[in-house]
Amino acid sequence: MALHFTSERHLDDGVVERPFTLGEIPGFLWTPASSTAFAPVPLILLGHPPLGLDRMYPRLVARARHAAADGFAAATIELPGSGDRPRWDTVEEARSELRRVMEAGEPVSDEIVDALVLPLVDRSVPEWRSALDALLALPEIDGPVGYSGGIISIGIRLAVVDPRISAAVLFAGSFVPRAVFEEARRVTVPLHVLLQWDDEGNDRQASLELFDAFASKEKTLHATMGGHTGVPEFAGEAAARFFTRHLR
Repeated sequence: MALHFTSERHLDDGVVERPFTLGEIPGFLWTPASSTAFAPVPLILLGHPPLGLDRMYPRLVARARHAAADGFAAATIELPGSGDRPRWDTVEEARSELRRVMEAGEPVSDEIVDALVLPLVDRSVPEWRSALDALLALPEIDGPVGYSGGIISIGIRLAVVDPRISAAVLFAGSFVPRAVFEEARRVTVPLHVLLQWDDEGNDRQASLELFDAFASKEKTLHATMGGHTGVPEFAGEAAARFFTRHLR
């Protein structure tokens, strides 16, 4: 798929923001002012939940600014079925069933998790890899590459199948299918895993078991008190130091 930049603007801190399309997939690339063909910078892929880039933009651009301040480019793409991309009836039905079960206080079955997560992982990971192909072809970007945040199952699959991913920051805050849990045993890149201890929508014990399953020789679990959206600023700072160690 070809990457086409649709516009360019310079943010007030010198970061260059360029929306793009990859085929019919929208995305953003942010680069620090220091990045040039003579001084290419490493890249961090910014994962996010399937809420649409428009809704996620304030949080994504904030993360990209922090990455640029550390000397990294950052990029993201719209997930399948989100934003302006065509609706995905199968996943929408799974989301509706998940909401019904959770509102009723019933346990979330493996069947619901599989129907919700596996199609998204199967479709989005090849798209992330195509985006990476195109982004690494730009003269101002070079490896190594990190993956940060978003749906943890996507990060796990990427870390397993794409050798260009050198390190990953994963957020333990979403359902993980059993099949992806088994894939976690093949993850060997350095990991920094964020866990909100009181996350109301997350099975804490399952997150601890997932962390234990990772085969990485270097893996850190950074657990803090608070709910799903209460990640403290210092947790982000620790993740940034992790990328500085492994991408430079």
